[in-house]
Amino acid sequence: MIDTKTVSEVRARTGAGIVECKKVLEEVGGDMDRACEELRKRGAAKAEKRGQRQTKAGLVYAYIHQGGQVGAMVEVQCETDFVARNDSFREFVHDVAMQVAAMNPLYLSPDSIPSEVVEKEREIVMAEFAGSSKPQEVVDRIASGKMEKFHSEVCLLNMPFIKDEDKTVDGLLRETIGKIGENMKIVRFVRFALTDSVPPAGAGEACGCP
Repeated sequence: MIDTKTVSEVRARTGAGIVECKKVLEEVGGDMDRACEELRKRGAAKAEKRGQRQTKAGLVYAYIHQGGQVGAMVEVQCETDFVARNDSFREFVHDVAMQVAAMNPLYLSPDSIPSEVVEKEREIVMAEFAGSSKPQEVVDRIASGKMEKFHSEVCLLNMPFIKDEDKTVDGLLRETIGKIGENMKIVRFVRFALTDSVPPAGAGEACGCP
């Protein structure tokens, strides 16, 4: 018998509905961690199916960090105005803006990084192995890991989510899509911060968004 406290905790951790949480908990014998993992997988699968739907509504949102020294503006799209007013959608947009302000991503995803930047980073990575006796497949594997780390440092979607580093921002996006039942898309973002020199009017830190 699955008690209501367990169901509520799984719901709080995943955002899934009560009925679905209870059903999955019963399937995994009451194991909360397994239930959460399964619900996130199902949410990701739902998100994948919805990924091709057009996004014509959404929200432009500004976040200013306490003290007014750092701020961010993001545009996140969804399918309908109804969802654009949904609390879960708005919470997601707020979290994305806060992530941008806190972590200063330069690009949205690896696909949006200019090719010359990618090549330069690869050159730096491969230079570490100049003259190395390691087998090429080992070098390639290590280099791939370093490039993934680079992506997690400069790409918004690949970054660990600041409120839960066990998931990425992309994972949070897919989880939210599964929760609200509509396709969503982070379109663009910009970050502003006070510096020693005043930038030209209208200038912010580049987001790398298309």
